[in-house]
Parts: sequence; C-alpha cells; structure tokens
Amino acid sequence: MTTSLESLESVPPSGGPAAEGAGSDFARLSRRIVAAGLLKRRPGHYVVRLSLVSAAFVAGWVAFFLVGDSWWQPAVALFLAFVFGQVALVTHDVAHMQVFRGRRPSALGGRLFGNLGVGMSYGWWMAKHTRHHANPNHEELDPDVAPDVLVWSQDQARAATGLPRFLGRHQARLFFPLLTLEAFNLRVSSIRALRSPTMKHWGTEAALLLAHIVLNLSALFLVLSPGKALVFLLVHQAAFGVYLGATFAPNHKGMPTLKGDARPDFLRRQVLTSRNVRGGRLTDVLLGGLNYQIEHHLFPSMPTPQLRRAQVIVRAYCAEIGVPYHETGLLRSYAEALRHLRRVGEPLRAAGE
Repeated sequence: MTTSLESLESVPPSGGPAAEGAGSDFARLSRRIVAAGLLKRRPGHYVVRLSLVSAAFVAGWVAFFLVGDSWWQPAVALFLAFVFGQVALVTHDVAHMQVFRGRRPSALGGRLFGNLGVGMSYGWWMAKHTRHHANPNHEELDPDVAPDVLVWSQDQARAATGLPRFLGRHQARLFFPLLTLEAFNLRVSSIRALRSPTMKHWGTEAALLLAHIVLNLSALFLVLSPGKALVFLLVHQAAFGVYLGATFAPNHKGMPTLKGDARPDFLRRQVLTSRNVRGGRLTDVLLGGLNYQIEHHLFPSMPTPQLRRAQVIVRAYCAEIGVPYHETGLLRSYAEALRHLRRVGEPLRAAGE
C-alpha cells in the first residue's frame, strides 16, 4: 500500500453506478446503512460489555490484594494491563456516543472510565481524537501523525531536530520498545492539558486524575515492598502502553497521508487513509472493534457490534464506486506500519546521521 498522495490523486472524485443517484457518495452509502438498521443503539450489548469489563477490573484488584507481597504480582500486573486496555476501549466507545444517547452521560462515563479508571484525561483525548477523525493522516491537521518522538513522513524526517532526528533513523526497530512508554506519555499529556485554557471541567478532570494516581500508588506501596511495588508499576505501565499501541497502530500507520490542501471528499478521506484488520471474534475483543477502522471512521457513532455487518455493505459499495478498500491480517498490518516507518527514516540514514 503506497503511503503518498498518489493513490489518493488517482481516485476520481466520484464514479461508478452510484454516481447516477442524488447526493454524495457518502450520502448514498449512509442511506444503505440506515436502511439496514445498523445505526440503532445496542443497549443490551453494552450492558454486558461494561459489566464484564468492570467485573474484570474488580477481579484484577481483588487478585492483587489476595496475592499480597509476592513475586507473583507481575502476572497480576499483566492481567490488569489488559483490563486497563479494555477500559480504554470502552472509553473510546462512550466518547463516540455509542453507549449513551446524550452528551452529558457520555462525558460523565468518559471521565469515570478514562480519568479515574486508567488515568487518561477524557477532555484532552476527546479534543485530540475529534481532530483525528476530521482529518485522518493529514500531516498538518491530524495530531496522531504530528512529529513528536517519531516522524511519520520523509518531509517530517528532513525537518526533524533533536530526539526525533536521532531516533528517526531506526524508528521502525524502536517502535514497539517505545510503546512501553506510551502509558506514561498519556498521563504526562493529560496533566499538561489541565493547564490549557480550552480544557472544560478541568477541576473535575484534575480531581479524578489525582484520585487515580493516589489510589493506585497507595495500593501498590501499602501491599507490596518498595522493590516489588516498583516492578509491578513498571510491568503494568509498560504492558498497558504496548497493548494500547498495538491496538491503535494497525488503524492508519503506513496508510496514505495527506498534506496541505489535499482533502478528498469525506468518504475517500476516511476509507483511503484507514486499514481494516481481518479476524474473528477474538480479534474483535482484543481490538475493541477498531479492526473495522474504515466503518468506524465513516460512522463513528455506530455501535461496535454493528461494524461487522456494516463491513459487508461498505466493502461492496467501495468496489461499486471504484474506491480502494484495504484489509489485511493483524501481523501484516504491523509489518506494513513498520515498513512505512523505515521508509520515512531513509533521508536520515542517507545523510549518515
């Protein structure tokens, strides 16, 4: 899959039999999705899912207290890292109003699961994620491909200075090791965001983040010796970061990027920059439905259990109007992302830095 604008520019603005109807290509697709009933709420699914995730969260901490001051605790840390990842995925669904109809209960649920549950600012993440959905893989508009520790295009690599320039030469090899720091990065970014004048309900956000930190650290250092507490913390945070990164990396990394005024219509902007991951029900659970990234980006409020059915319609419609639809296996998705990171670093390696 090319990672330049060429694949976007080669696709006509509209085409195929669907162009004969009224409205945009997305409007016609949307009517098919609505007719299939795929935007309807699934309260039963979310009652079960939230109950299971909450039960796993409680079970993990019960196991922590039962195991006590033991070197078996790293196993508990790994389990809780997986559970924290599931809580983060639930927070994502809540934020997209897949669970609750209103913004107020969605925001309340997002802060409880995000800030208190996993120590991530809901307000900061929502602002960032909204910008991502509006302009996925746009180098100037999508914060997820903004140059930071890693660079995502050769232009960013050429302009990089400091640590990104140093790491950029070998960032493909360093990608998964760097994910061990992602949970820490989320917390630092969340705390920094509290100082932003645009942060709404910063007092509530700050109180819940502080409660998360105090409760977690108190549990660790009251139950475990200092050495074991530190090991638990490092194992838990590293595994949580890797799980989060491994869940989100297949979605867009290595897919075509946009720059400047290159902004295709909504349907093409979402489909051409997104990648789906093939798999069964286990993949659905592990990736929280984000394996249907194309459908999720087209219909962000669609309940997760509807995405599998929507895929059949969306894939067929894309073939009908001549829009490339990219889907691959999980391991292949990682390989594509890592190959992209390696290509991005070529200017730095060529310069002998």
